[in-house]
Amino acid sequence: MSTFKPDYDPIDGSPYSFGIVCSRFNPEAVDALLKNTLATLSESGVEEKNIRVMRVPGSNEVPWGVQVLASSGQFDCCIGLGVLLRGGTVHFEVVAQSASDGLQKVALNELIPVINGIVVADTIEQALERTRGEINRGREFGEAALQMAQLKQEYLPIDEQEA
Repeated sequence: MSTFKPDYDPIDGSPYSFGIVCSRFNPEAVDALLKNTLATLSESGVEEKNIRVMRVPGSNEVPWGVQVLASSGQFDCCIGLGVLLRGGTVHFEVVAQSASDGLQKVALNELIPVINGIVVADTIEQALERTRGEINRGREFGEAALQMAQLKQEYLPIDEQEA
């Protein structure tokens, strides 16, 4: 992911609701992602009552949680958060691909924006730099969620949103 992100116009988040699913693995990094995502939503005017957070064991379970929240019809956008660290086997790659594919499938099948906020890093130092360091992926995921919630309301007909 590039560090050259675009500038965004501020969005009034007060009319929107968000479902967030977080992995419990790598808690220091994931908790920082969640904190920064929530701060971004709050700063835009999203009320705490319009945010639901579900915790799941790991990043592989994030798509299931997002599916549950998305299928409820209560949210304008869902966000999946997790941190995957490269290990000594290909398990890291399998989980990263599976989670990414699963989140995209939920978005397309449920007609709800889903933000893939699963950070994939080679080391814990890289992960922490992207979650609580200079590169604030939590803020970026929150900004993307706000934009997508706004686009959903703008482009998806009301009857499709309620289906």
